[in-house]
Amino acid sequence: MKKRLTLLAATAAAALVLTGCAGTDGGGDTGTDAPAEGETSGELFEVATDVDLEGSPTFDEMTERGSVKIGVKEDQPGLGYLDAATGERTGFDIEISKWIAASLGFAEDKIEFVAIPSANRESAIVNGDIDYYVGTYSITDKRKEQIDFAGPYFITGQGILVAADNEDIKSEDDLAGTTVCSATGSTPIQNIKDNFPDTDTEEFDTYSQCVEALNDGSVDAVTTDAAILIGYAAQDPDNLKVVGEPFTEERYGVGLPKGDDALRAFINDMFTEGGDTWQAIYDATLGLSGTEVEQPAVDAY
Repeated sequence: MKKRLTLLAATAAAALVLTGCAGTDGGGDTGTDAPAEGETSGELFEVATDVDLEGSPTFDEMTERGSVKIGVKEDQPGLGYLDAATGERTGFDIEISKWIAASLGFAEDKIEFVAIPSANRESAIVNGDIDYYVGTYSITDKRKEQIDFAGPYFITGQGILVAADNEDIKSEDDLAGTTVCSATGSTPIQNIKDNFPDTDTEEFDTYSQCVEALNDGSVDAVTTDAAILIGYAAQDPDNLKVVGEPFTEERYGVGLPKGDDALRAFINDMFTEGGDTWQAIYDATLGLSGTEVEQPAVDAY
């Protein structure tokens, strides 16, 4: 497992080139061949027509509204990132979310992306603010008390980001007596609280705020999924570095309204039957690093 998690974390090292590689055109026809660098989502999958999905109140609401509302992150290079200058959204999670929408019959111009902080993800789903959520959302039993998950569609592990000149923190074993930052409501911050009692914690709505705190010296380390952290380090290698090996397993899922079994089964079937499309999306985003990662099997609980 350690070897697998290390490989998955390493894929995010391409985050510096990923920002801007996955385009925003919707629709189109690609087949299932791996795309060349710079190809867009419109060349990765096509928009389905005459979708028959009975028994899903969420899908019924989308259909009546004529659009789909997707919760995402927008401060995670290579996964879910919003370029403030161009308004372009890029990353593996963004492409996965658009693939789901296209499979449900919604072209990209019918998608409304909604940035939701980690702490507000469950409430946004429960309250109907979004139809589903795709954004480094770890599947946990506690979260499944309020919502459901389709997937997993990706697996990574918790890592540690420190200042480039920090020689004291080399792994999670060195966190005692330090201050570690992560997003409020995230699995990583809860793991630190539960299992590292001698470590102080700081929380913000977004990981980018934690990185700012690390840069100004108000915290000693940032922790979240290694794939996310390597993206930040790749943006600023002179000042930031990732240390140690991933020390948890995080299984990313698609957050869905509780009890919408029809929609969950539909997305799980899409993942199971769409391995070539998943691979094409990976190759156009995280796979630009040259690493190879197998698509995880879904957990159709």
